[in-house]
Amino acid sequence: MSAGYARSAPLANAADERLYGSLMNAILYPVAPNAEAALSAPAGRAMREREAKAIAGRDVEFVSEDVGPAFETAEAAEAALGKYLEGGAARLREVVAKVKGRTPVIAPVRPVFEKGHRWPTVHQPLAKTVWRLSISYWRIVDPARFAELEQARKARKTVVGEDLSAEALRALARQPLHPVKPQQPLDVGLFEYRLPEAPDIVIPDE
Repeated sequence: MSAGYARSAPLANAADERLYGSLMNAILYPVAPNAEAALSAPAGRAMREREAKAIAGRDVEFVSEDVGPAFETAEAAEAALGKYLEGGAARLREVVAKVKGRTPVIAPVRPVFEKGHRWPTVHQPLAKTVWRLSISYWRIVDPARFAELEQARKARKTVVGEDLSAEALRALARQPLHPVKPQQPLDVGLFEYRLPEAPDIVIPDE
């Protein structure tokens, strides 16, 4: 056996082997309030949500965000950002380049069904693409970010509701429901009565 290495105890079964392999390949994701901090100064690193919560001291959410400048080629991006690719939390991603700050809408390609082919041959890119660094991390949730959100049943009827982000929609779904007006007195019908042990509950009188 080579110096510096030690043989581990034999694995009991295939399940142990899969678990061992998953732990060896597990990625420790940064815990940070934003993507820039996740790259430069994370509060810590965690594999699971409960570990990330313990580091942050509050709720976290797992997100993947593009960060940093855009590059024309993958080689140029790797030369500039290669140091961030170690560990598996970050990767290079080809994305559609923004035009005047907005991502252009690409028209759907129509099938042609010609010469045994369903789709047409594309002779040029449908849109200009660039390479960016994408970082996956545990984002520390700021309670103030969703403090002023309206309830979902009201927000969905407004124009503002159409522009809500995925995170905002999830926050709306997790909000407790609030009454829009005071609770009305119970309407007790002719064949209903209140439970003596729970006067706020009305049940049918059989």
